[in-house]
Amino acid sequence: MSATLRKIPERKCVGCNEKKPKNELIRIVRVADTGEIQIDATGKKNGRGAYICPSAACLKKAKKRLPASLETQIPEEIFSALELEMEKLEK
Repeated sequence: MSATLRKIPERKCVGCNEKKPKNELIRIVRVADTGEIQIDATGKKNGRGAYICPSAACLKKAKKRLPASLETQIPEEIFSALELEMEKLEK
């Protein structure tokens, strides 16, 4: 019997448009019930999501593209929180 290989889900980064494994990306979600924008660490929150690489270059590009992806305006504090999250991942 051979071991079955699980397919690793891939998602496209909003910033660089490259496909990468889902677990390497940060998910931003517009919560279905409230319309609130949140960073989804679990990847399981219900709502419309977008993914971004943990890099400053992708974040800069994503600032222009993210509102269209989530179909709403993104508060500046979300981008600040993303910068902090990326700093944590670099350490």
